[in-house]
Amino acid sequence: MKWKKITLETTTEAEDLISAVLDEMGIEGVQIEDKIQLSDEDKKKMFIDILPELPPDDGVAELSFYVDPDMDVEQLKSDLLENLEFYSSEYNLGTLKFEVSETEDKDWINNWKQYFHPFRCSDKIVIKPTWCSADELPDIKEDDTIIELDPGTAFGTGAHETTKLCIQALSKYLKTGDKLLDVGCGSGILSIIGMKLGAEAALGIDVDDNASRTSVENAEINEIKAEYFDVSGGSDSCINKENLNCKDGNKKTDDSVPSDLEKIEIKSSGIRFYTGNVLEDENICIRTGFDRFDVVVANILADVIIPLSSVCSKYMRKGALFISSGIINTKEEAVREALLKNGFEIIEVMHMNDWVAFVAKK
Repeated sequence: MKWKKITLETTTEAEDLISAVLDEMGIEGVQIEDKIQLSDEDKKKMFIDILPELPPDDGVAELSFYVDPDMDVEQLKSDLLENLEFYSSEYNLGTLKFEVSETEDKDWINNWKQYFHPFRCSDKIVIKPTWCSADELPDIKEDDTIIELDPGTAFGTGAHETTKLCIQALSKYLKTGDKLLDVGCGSGILSIIGMKLGAEAALGIDVDDNASRTSVENAEINEIKAEYFDVSGGSDSCINKENLNCKDGNKKTDDSVPSDLEKIEIKSSGIRFYTGNVLEDENICIRTGFDRFDVVVANILADVIIPLSSVCSKYMRKGALFISSGIINTKEEAVREALLKNGFEIIEVMHMNDWVAFVAKK
């Protein structure tokens, strides 16, 4: 199905007003484009290494929205201008120039899947999207490990250089029986591969609850026991994938955090995924548990790795390894300095194109 896309030129002063007027007219989902500079708070919320450089703010804004192809655009324009006339003395409405185009209705959430095909991410590990058939696999060797994956909207297909570097480091350094902590687990791919490589158990944490829950599904696809752990629910508040109920069968409604916090139990031969931020939430830090992990892996960003290096050692046993990736090469030295400053010995630095990974020992 094709839709009519209408773009209206206005001012940054009036963009919220016009959005509200459109909403009252039954037009929802307005997209706003302007050149307002990012605030410090905006920058903190952007999980990217290189921030976009915006041109100077000229006060112009464009509002875009979609309507049915059979809608009378001229009537819509007339109604909108009439409604805005009430505010013309209070707001600078700009040119109010209309532009109409057609766009095709696509499933943007799933459309990317056509570009995600089976591939080899290390000597012995092959990633296979769940929707691909076995005959699409690349040349398979007898000792290959095949990981099935549907990342959904979470980060981590294994195709990015940062994830490949982590996988290579895990393949080289993780030992049978190790306990693994995966910070910023995304799709759960590193926790899953860690278990396939011989880890005894793992915890995976992400700030995005969708990622934590998606990770459970990906682990179970690969025949690994996995649970979503609700950290707000006391000492053992496991939620099963099938019914999203607590262990006692009752729906979880109490969101309070108990004062006598207990660390999350590590389940042998399985993974527990949970949602939280170890850099900002003291309760999450306590629940994660100190001095218990043999390997901590974090495939995030340099600007997160740097502060994480000051706290993650408390989760690690003496001699444990911290594998960090997601580091653009321009920030390699900053991460190196942070690791050394926080008492780590750098064992290996790995490079792939513009990306860097560190393996450091507590």
